[in-house]
Amino acid sequence: MYQTRQPYAPTPHSYVPNTTLSATINLDEEVKLAETRAERDLQDSLAEVFSVIITLDELEKAYLKDAISEADYTETCDRLLKQYKAILTDETVAREFVDLETFKAEWDMEVPRATERIRIGLPSTVTAPSHTATTTTNGGTNGTLILEATQDFITFLDALKLGLLAKDQLHPLLSDVIQSVNKVTDSDFEGRAKIVQWLIALNQMKATEEVGEEQARELELDMNSAYQGFKATLK
Repeated sequence: MYQTRQPYAPTPHSYVPNTTLSATINLDEEVKLAETRAERDLQDSLAEVFSVIITLDELEKAYLKDAISEADYTETCDRLLKQYKAILTDETVAREFVDLETFKAEWDMEVPRATERIRIGLPSTVTAPSHTATTTTNGGTNGTLILEATQDFITFLDALKLGLLAKDQLHPLLSDVIQSVNKVTDSDFEGRAKIVQWLIALNQMKATEEVGEEQARELELDMNSAYQGFKATLK
């Protein structure tokens, strides 16, 4: 005998649709996520941060798989890191962002490689010897590159002596040191690891935050040691 099939999800007989509520919803109307220009700008900025983090994670994967050249990786990674930092210089965006771990938890992001790269603040080709030091035809290292690296060391040490101790003053100068050194030698000389450690430490500071007096002395000693170690590789 034929039986009437029940609907998939039968509604209780006591339910009465609220026609008044239904009438207020226009399915053709665009839903506005922000009411003001400031809110839209904030959401756009947070969306850009999200995109940068995801792209950075994929870039790291591609580099590990040799799917991108070292030069292209370095350029792209450096650009993404600068974009990430630039967006978060806005106080409103930074306040809403809170920090990377909070942002990742809020948006359910699994990006371990991007997390590590942001923590360090530099492409992996910069923090590790790249084995691409430029040499002259007779096997010697290019004198211009040696001079550039030497000047970068001296500039950084002079900055410390002049009392330039803010993160946004020291980090760019120290980044120049490690990048110019990498162009000269791929040797893991004494003190090189200290340069990388200080780069990471500075990167995790706020832009206007300063190293303390004791830290500054330790930093100067470490950089002098690294400078001597660098010069030793040239003999």
